[in-house]
Amino acid sequence: MTRAWEADSSATLSRRLGKSAAELGCTGNDDGCPDIWELDNGDIAVIGRDLTATFRPRLPVGVTIAADEQLVVIPRVMLIAAKSDIPDA
Repeated sequence: MTRAWEADSSATLSRRLGKSAAELGCTGNDDGCPDIWELDNGDIAVIGRDLTATFRPRLPVGVTIAADEQLVVIPRVMLIAAKSDIPDA
């Protein structure tokens, strides 16, 4: 089956949306930090904590996670900080 959208693995990180985890106080400056990036093709990459296994059994009706997808969680403050960088349309 062909999907309506497929991730382009050749895309590159183009610009951060919002502020870095360090600027928002969401990191201990260790080896992992949440982040939101626009790719050079316009798609969005999110770096967050993988909670797929935790959320899978309690997804709302109609919500699915494909075998090649992950549910990631980022701090709310990070998405709010990115709002001004995200176009309305």
